[in-house]
Amino acid sequence: MTRHWIRLIGSWLVLTMTGCGPSAGATAAAPIVAARAPGDTIPGTAWTEEDWQIFASRIRWAAEQGLDRAPMGDAIARMGVTFVGATYRPATLEVPGPERLVINLRELDCVTFVENVLALTWFARRDGVAALTDAPAARARYESYLRELRYRDGRLAGYPSRLHYFSEWLADNERRGAVRQVSRDLGGVLDREPITFMSTHPQAYRQLADSTSRRAVEQVEAALNGGPGRWFLPETAIAAAAANIRDGDVIAATSTVAGLDVAHTGLALWRNGRLHLLHAPLVGKSVEISEVPLADRIVAIRGQDGIMVARPLDRP
Repeated sequence: MTRHWIRLIGSWLVLTMTGCGPSAGATAAAPIVAARAPGDTIPGTAWTEEDWQIFASRIRWAAEQGLDRAPMGDAIARMGVTFVGATYRPATLEVPGPERLVINLRELDCVTFVENVLALTWFARRDGVAALTDAPAARARYESYLRELRYRDGRLAGYPSRLHYFSEWLADNERRGAVRQVSRDLGGVLDREPITFMSTHPQAYRQLADSTSRRAVEQVEAALNGGPGRWFLPETAIAAAAANIRDGDVIAATSTVAGLDVAHTGLALWRNGRLHLLHAPLVGKSVEISEVPLADRIVAIRGQDGIMVARPLDRP
């Protein structure tokens, strides 16, 4: 999400978003639409035929391009660019029923764009084209990569186990060797503002109607608030630090909204000597490369005041 505006209409709390919030939080006023199309699924899986075709084509393309031999950041950036023009869809993970692993390469929000690009790059580098000959095993392998990125400790155990706050996404994935946070190294400053957005706006998340899930989210927030804080680059420091940000670095735009850590996510991409953001925004409604450099973009958006930066690593 590039900006949050909250307003009360009667008894409804409406969260209007122009991008991604905590796990692209579903609004109470908006209908939940299934992420997969009825009649177009591969029986017994969370995949559609189109998802599989997109997946297989990206892995074959990666082999042709030698992404398994390229530096990790370069491989991620090049994989990410292949999604330019792909449909933006908010709340991609908010599907009916209990929490489950969503596979959707057809439509992406800002977080699932980052997750799928990293998972595809891992698969291309570690499994490759040969793994496609056993489709069920390939799908299971890819699902394991997504699960490791998306859920706390890599374990899906209901809605609260999802890494809703992106600062926790970064910390959890750093702890398990998927990324290395570099904001502090870039000259970042410490942010200790409390994270409370989900628990203070439970009406914006249908799953929080369940008291058990709500208490679990409150416990997650308490743990985050009791931690060491979050390092980030203020908007005025981004331009000076840009030279040390690499292609493929994960970029998390920090939010000015009370209780919210991160407003939007994407990948760093250098173009013509300037650092841009490769991302899935609502503005434009498709994956795109930002028209203006990253530093200029953050300064121009009132709802964002800096960035957190993490460097993806080859999966151990």
